[in-house]
Amino acid sequence: MSAVTMMTEMRPDPAVELDEDWWRGAVIYQIYPRSFQDQNGDGIGDLAGITSRLDYVADLGVDAIWLSPVFTSPMKDFGYDVSDYRGIDPSFGTLEDFDNVVRKAHSLGLKVIIDQVISHSSDRHAWFSESRQSRTNERADWYVWADPKPDGTPPNNWLSIFGGSAWHWDSRRMQYYLHNFLVSQPDLNFHNPAVQDALLSEMRFWLERGVDGFRLDTVNFYFHSQGLEDNPVVKPEEFNASTAPAVNPYNFQEHIYDKSRPENLEFLGRLRALMDEYPGRTTVGEIGDSQHQLQIMAQYTSGDDRLHMAYTFDYLGGGFSAEHFRKSIADTEQKAPDGWICLAFSNHDVMRHVSRWALHGQEAAFTRLTAILLLSMRGSVCLYQGEELGLKEAELSFADLVDPYGIEFWPEFKGRDGCRTPMVWQAHVRNGAFSTSERTWLPVPAEHLTHAVDTQHEVEGSVLEFYRAMLRFRHAHPALAKGSISLLDAPDNVLAFIREHEGERLLCVFNMSETAAEYIIPQGMAPTDAGCPGVTAAAIEGELDLEPFGAYIGVL
Repeated sequence: MSAVTMMTEMRPDPAVELDEDWWRGAVIYQIYPRSFQDQNGDGIGDLAGITSRLDYVADLGVDAIWLSPVFTSPMKDFGYDVSDYRGIDPSFGTLEDFDNVVRKAHSLGLKVIIDQVISHSSDRHAWFSESRQSRTNERADWYVWADPKPDGTPPNNWLSIFGGSAWHWDSRRMQYYLHNFLVSQPDLNFHNPAVQDALLSEMRFWLERGVDGFRLDTVNFYFHSQGLEDNPVVKPEEFNASTAPAVNPYNFQEHIYDKSRPENLEFLGRLRALMDEYPGRTTVGEIGDSQHQLQIMAQYTSGDDRLHMAYTFDYLGGGFSAEHFRKSIADTEQKAPDGWICLAFSNHDVMRHVSRWALHGQEAAFTRLTAILLLSMRGSVCLYQGEELGLKEAELSFADLVDPYGIEFWPEFKGRDGCRTPMVWQAHVRNGAFSTSERTWLPVPAEHLTHAVDTQHEVEGSVLEFYRAMLRFRHAHPALAKGSISLLDAPDNVLAFIREHEGERLLCVFNMSETAAEYIIPQGMAPTDAGCPGVTAAAIEGELDLEPFGAYIGVL
């Protein structure tokens, strides 16, 4: 089969593309490829392994998969340091293996979203290798270079999220280069139109291969201020550790010059124009900004000439309380009324939410409540692999760590390895049936084995079956996927809102505390049970009696 024929086969059939807005309200299942399924027995998950498990993903009832990076990389940051934007890293397989993932996913009705890491590349990328050779070569200004201060110190006070200065000295050019993350992840210079052209061309390559969209890593980091001004100190009342752990001095600055620059809007317009050439494709941007997340999300997703949707860290950190959720929902509706948010409670960068929030010990009830809540709020949804099994954060020793972030800030911050351990498929098989290797890239936690897929599949009352049922319920009620949201007054520990779409109105009430609660239904409302899984409360004489971490969804 020729490459042209293969790529043509992988493109979605235009006759099947009935809903170009499929992404609005879609549920996206995030796969961390290193940890999903190892097919070749080397202890690292791969693309062939993903293909072999796609039936499981489709059976969950999700709409799409999101693959964390599989591009060629030295793996200093496990794929988020790209050395070839068009190549597949050999640890994951080949381009043919990638094509097989896309083909199989599409045959199962699943869209495929891939990570695009374009704010920076690996220092092994050919572009950077050329750029660092001199100040006059063709790619001399493809990265962010700056002269030192007269005393030889970095040009300003900008910090790297991974620790230390965001500037690294290069002895060839006798200049510093900018790296917002690892030293080995130099930042690309988006002020250079040739850089933008090159990156958009790399993205077009994957659109031609049939992908349905991009998750844009650190989308607000693309541009920097060319004046290289020092960032100001964060005001005490605005201190927020949602972008970086509290022990990281990165939080001490207000990052107004090194990211979230206004020039980004014009580039996002160029990116959207590219996407619009391919109907039915989508973009979701990751916004990391402690002080201005919602304002940036509103800017980046408003109208039809920028991103389709974006996610912030509102629900990837912070507390689990009705007050926090009520405020976040209200702020989103006020500041981004025509934007679209992508909701997530867990992902590959943060502690799994069961461990982060369920400190009270009532994990079973809590896990079910968070599933109902996440799948009932306004926005699209990202589920992170293993979330549907109720997995907790893995406890790893320092010797097991591979994440440079965790190694730098250990032990106060243990990094991201605890949420990246391998998926568990079978409880009584070596490595949970993730791999036949004696040693996997991260250990398989013994406590995860009791939550393996085979211990929950078709088991009444299991977390896995609950997620499947809840996903079916969401698909059966368009108001949950695409509807508006209106907050209602409620007691301090209760969150209540109405979802409405094309004549369907649903009353959604959640007790977000470990004690029972009462909710008085507003006058004039007479809800009837909507058949939501896991709901035990009934509306009796205008009142709901909610169990600890109980929920209610009724039809109005």
